[in-house]
Amino acid sequence: MLVCTVVFLVFVTLVSRAAYLQVIEPDKARSESDKRTVRVEKLHVQRGMIFDRQGKELAVSVPVVSVYADPKALHKSLVSKVIKQARKSGEDHKTLAENAVELDKRTSMYYKNDLRWRELADVLRIDPKKINSRLLNDPSRRFVYLKRQVTPAVANYISQLRLPGIHLLDESKRYYPAGEVTAHIIGFTNIDGKGIEGIEKLYENALTGEEGRRTIRKDAQGREVEVLDERERVEPESIQLSIDQRIQAIAYKAVKSAVLTYKATSGSAMVVDVKTGEVLAMVNSPSFNPNNLNDAQPHKRRNRAITDLFEPGSTVKPLAILAGLDYGAIKADDTIDTYPGWMRLGGSLVKDTRNHGEMTLREILKYSSNMGVAKVTQQVPKDYLVGLYQKVGFGSDTGTGMVGESSGLFYPNRRWSDFEIATLSFGYAISVSTAQMARFYTMLGAGGINRPLTILKQDGVPEGERVFKQKDVEAVVHMMESVFEKDGTARNIKVDGYRAAGKTGTSKKAVAGGYGDEYVGYFAGVAPASNPRLAVVVMINEPGGDVYYGGATAGPAFAEIVSNALRILNVAPDKEEVAYVKGKDNDA
Repeated sequence: MLVCTVVFLVFVTLVSRAAYLQVIEPDKARSESDKRTVRVEKLHVQRGMIFDRQGKELAVSVPVVSVYADPKALHKSLVSKVIKQARKSGEDHKTLAENAVELDKRTSMYYKNDLRWRELADVLRIDPKKINSRLLNDPSRRFVYLKRQVTPAVANYISQLRLPGIHLLDESKRYYPAGEVTAHIIGFTNIDGKGIEGIEKLYENALTGEEGRRTIRKDAQGREVEVLDERERVEPESIQLSIDQRIQAIAYKAVKSAVLTYKATSGSAMVVDVKTGEVLAMVNSPSFNPNNLNDAQPHKRRNRAITDLFEPGSTVKPLAILAGLDYGAIKADDTIDTYPGWMRLGGSLVKDTRNHGEMTLREILKYSSNMGVAKVTQQVPKDYLVGLYQKVGFGSDTGTGMVGESSGLFYPNRRWSDFEIATLSFGYAISVSTAQMARFYTMLGAGGINRPLTILKQDGVPEGERVFKQKDVEAVVHMMESVFEKDGTARNIKVDGYRAAGKTGTSKKAVAGGYGDEYVGYFAGVAPASNPRLAVVVMINEPGGDVYYGGATAGPAFAEIVSNALRILNVAPDKEEVAYVKGKDNDA
């Protein structure tokens, strides 16, 4: 009876305990079971690629491996090996296990005698002392990076070392084939693959995608027995830019050469398709290598084409002429009397370098006469003129949407004096970026239609707003061809094979209380003049030495970019008859 009673009580206890665990409080049992059998597998997704308009890769993801350690697992493995070694040598391993000081001493010695740890430090190119401190200083830690983004070859070598507590994690690294040529446009990612600057940051969500996840149950042998949950991964998008890598490289070479030749602080250039507003090139110098950021100081990483603001000088004089034509104050064949080459407005002086006397509108642009454009704007209402500056995009974003873009410094709603209006006509009292100047000249090339600039490739022609009559814009564009003629401000600049319409600009840099001794040189224009296809703006900031005029510093870069870019785009030359052979019917 006693035995039966005891057996019965044991049985009742077991049943009660089982009922309690399974019915009353099953969560803990399920949790313990899941810890041993349930596994979550991530379905990794690569970051989307970035292409130029021709499909050439500008940003790709390459496979890399990160090396990390589990110091707790390492310590446990070392202790196990030391105790096993003591047991083999006949020592009292139980006593050793209880002696923490002696155990730590022996595990440290065992670690130092294992040459594989030195090989690990060598292959990772890390000081062995740093490796040792990360692995041994805190045995309670479960995760510590040893090195991020090593090559698959290095990872394979480490896996063959079979080191306890050392694990490999598959990742991807961003690589930029064009390097410093496209650095300011594309930007770069941080070590975790998140966009930091440029297109990488602007389209972070589209480029990232979303990882998939599979929750499965495994048996004791590690075999998959059940799929508990499965979430499909969301593939990232690839971005196709409007940039033409060939034109981008040409523009970068030209600007970098100009900056080095004239010992300038910096330089920028933009090339825009006037038909669509697509940015074909956007370059800056100095630049940086996005594949190696060790030498990428903040001043090198700044996309100066959209962030840096300067008074544009004479490059806005075509706008003053257009304002007079659009308002009806002047006609294309009118002349302006600039005698005696200077005048006073509100107590301040407006003057030319010399007295040009009676001048046509073409000559005003050819000689870049401040007096000429000032007298034209005197015949136009102030509000009307200032409104036109707003319409062409000064004081607002260009439309690219790029990170860090500045809208410029222009306050149209304030009271403008006569002298300020005059200075506005020849490029002062306003500060703009290279991108804003490119948008203005794109409008000139498009026959008076103003479109926002875009950094993405377009399938069609975006809608634009007509700002000026086409006949007035075409008249001004043909006037701008004069700057390349004899005695023009760009008489030494030759654009091979093409007629170009351009304008030079040189402005003093503002400092506290006035203007300093530094200059900014501009050259902006459209080509071919007979049927414009490209708008090009080149800016050279603070050229050193005695040569600082825009025609001399930025002009050669403009000519090189225009002539080469048009050839790449297969645009027919329009400068004289370049090649024909006399045949039987004189049409060969």
